[in-house]
Amino acid sequence: MRLLFRAKIEIIGVNPYVLVGAQQVERLRAGWRRPMPVKVQINGAPKPPWRINMMPMGDGNFYLYLAGVVRRASGTAVGDEVEVAVAFDSDYRGGPDELPEWFANALEADAAASANWAALSPSRQKEVVRYLLNLKLDSARERNLARAMHMLGGGAGRFMGRDWQGGQ
Repeated sequence: MRLLFRAKIEIIGVNPYVLVGAQQVERLRAGWRRPMPVKVQINGAPKPPWRINMMPMGDGNFYLYLAGVVRRASGTAVGDEVEVAVAFDSDYRGGPDELPEWFANALEADAAASANWAALSPSRQKEVVRYLLNLKLDSARERNLARAMHMLGGGAGRFMGRDWQGGQ
């Protein structure tokens, strides 16, 4: 099912969003209370629709945060009245994305790092993999792979804005 409605883009802190009401959410997925994977378009853009999770407010309403990509593609800003198209993303799969081959090979070669990787929560694994997949330069990839392997191998330090110790 695809939900179409008009709403005003609002902002919380630095995060632009559109409020999706409880009745609208029920039409998308009845009884859903956790982050909901959806595909969204604002004023018909972007094409293809942007994939994101709507975030529950706790009262049945959801925040639909609008990434800069979506706002730029739709030519919209905070305060604009927009047409929202949102559909449940049935293709969404939880857990981490597929490991890049160069990261999988490094884990395979280091038993301690591999064991610590397996002990990480799926959400932390996903966070690390997506971070690594977004690296464009070979030098950045090599530098961050070395840091990731150091932290996963049990070293202490900061990586991805977090303190790591003992592989966690």
